[in-house]
Amino acid sequence: MLKHYWVAFFVVVSWAVSFPVLDASAGDADPRYRACLKECGETGCVGQRCFPNCNFSSDGVSVDRPWYMREPLYQQWKQWDCQSDCRYYCMVDREKEREAAGNGPVKYHGKWPFKRVYGIQEPASVAFSVLNLATHFHGWISFFILLYYNLPLRRDKKTYYYFASLWHIYALLSLTSWFASALFHSKDVDLTEKLDYSCAVAILGYSLILSILRSFDVKDDAVRVMVAAPLLAFVTTHILYLNFYKLDYGWNMQVCVVMAVVQLLLWAVWAGVTRHPSRWKLWVVVVGGGLAMLLEIYDFPPYYGFLDAHAAWHATTIPLTYIWWSFIRDDAEFVTSNQVKRLRNSNVAKKAK
Repeated sequence: MLKHYWVAFFVVVSWAVSFPVLDASAGDADPRYRACLKECGETGCVGQRCFPNCNFSSDGVSVDRPWYMREPLYQQWKQWDCQSDCRYYCMVDREKEREAAGNGPVKYHGKWPFKRVYGIQEPASVAFSVLNLATHFHGWISFFILLYYNLPLRRDKKTYYYFASLWHIYALLSLTSWFASALFHSKDVDLTEKLDYSCAVAILGYSLILSILRSFDVKDDAVRVMVAAPLLAFVTTHILYLNFYKLDYGWNMQVCVVMAVVQLLLWAVWAGVTRHPSRWKLWVVVVGGGLAMLLEIYDFPPYYGFLDAHAAWHATTIPLTYIWWSFIRDDAEFVTSNQVKRLRNSNVAKKAK
């Protein structure tokens, strides 16, 4: 069974190695595209389209409206700044020319040429991010109902499942991460990019801690703190580094890949040695998640300007998330059943004495 892990391991590492290649932007060097950007920067127009965010005086100097004439922030969200509008419409016009000449699409500034929908930059990725968020929320609610309404509770109304609080934190971090992903794919600006990266690192780091605690069945709170403290310190330092020192894409990718690979290894080994009745679900998630990374390796341009490989990868995580929360619920039932049986046997032994 471990051979499946090496498939996932190879996929993740290959994805990391290929990352710089995937981020290449051939469209940036196109002379016509660059000339369009230059003209737009001087005039605020691309062809017959002129942008309200590009304001110029009669002598061609850029001016900005005073703060009291600007729209509220919640209305500004759907708008783009001058540079973004110039890049987008220059890209659109250049891609039309390339299509007419029989050439395929190329990347601009690290991204495929997407079509905006109501100001949303990558509508398919946003939709799938929202669906992932909804799936996590459904999984968390069903897990909560199972714990506190369907499974037996202790006399103090606490659950027998001693990993319950850890999964609640995991759910909150997952919801936050997918919300940040939806924001980032809606509008790629410095704030949403850093928020997305920070949340991704946070959930990866916490998932690593959770995989260690569950696979080694760590129950003692002191031991949990000893395991979690150094990892939490590293993850926090890394997030601060990305936000306040340097957003180093290469270093961040290495950190994320290492945490992902270690998790895959832990879950794969545990699934291979445990007698858990739902270990097959764990295998589906581990192997399926690894194979889904192939979509990141074999990158392809968006169909009809909407669905690219990254959006498709987001789509594959939806059923995997559903299976994952199904495993978590099964694990809660499994551990609770064992705890109740152990308590009953202990009571019987005491009565026998």
